[in-house]
Amino acid sequence: MNEFAKLVPELVVADLAASQAFWCDLIGFQVAFARPEDGFLYLDLDGAQVMLEQFEEGADHWLTGALSPPYGRGINFQIEVAALQPILQRLAAAAWSLFRPVEEGWYRRDRVELGQRQFLVQDPDGYLLRLAEDLGERPV
Repeated sequence: MNEFAKLVPELVVADLAASQAFWCDLIGFQVAFARPEDGFLYLDLDGAQVMLEQFEEGADHWLTGALSPPYGRGINFQIEVAALQPILQRLAAAAWSLFRPVEEGWYRRDRVELGQRQFLVQDPDGYLLRLAEDLGERPV
């Protein structure tokens, strides 16, 4: 990891070891640094960064309301990757279900459409990840 991203979500998770296995072993993130005494991991995948924090009852978490599973309701994270296939293979080998199958998506930006091959998968706490491989652009 060369530098910190300007926006890094910090996700509260129920089981840090399970989350680390998903984010690192299946998706491909690396641990940039950890604070085991705080139940904290900072992860990086080619500049896409996320922090994971183990939920502990009574701890001083920055929560705005009651936390109940699945934690990830109402949010999804788009993560651009160089290639989807290795991730899909790891997920299949782990028998991890996809939330939405692989599809090609085109999204208008002014006079062009930006394309990506994408799929959606939930982490152990229900956080929704949209993994995307760039397909370039085309005129509208």
